[in-house]
Amino acid sequence: MTGLDELMAAIRRFNNDRDWHQFHSPKNLVMALGVEVAELTEHFQWLTQQQSRALPPDKREAVTREIGDVLIYLLNLSDQLGIDPLKAAMKKMQQNQRKYPVALAKGSAKKYDEL
Repeated sequence: MTGLDELMAAIRRFNNDRDWHQFHSPKNLVMALGVEVAELTEHFQWLTQQQSRALPPDKREAVTREIGDVLIYLLNLSDQLGIDPLKAAMKKMQQNQRKYPVALAKGSAKKYDEL
């Protein structure tokens, strides 16, 4: 069992113990995920690039909690839709490698269709 499998099992137990599956439609989960991403974003609002890389301990802890929330909701959504998030990420990385070849994309922030 991988760390991700263990986390997913813990999330399922947590949800089952509280009978929360009734609320976990894909629509509700993606909406909740958006809220959590917004809460994460809020911690970086108005920071400079340098400040965003050197968070003070209290801010770093708050960001850590929000990242946990985002991951939990994303895994709940994946579970409800029967999507393996690791396979989805690997497939997307393969697509990105084709869309952003090193020779064209290295050091550039341009979108693939602008390279």
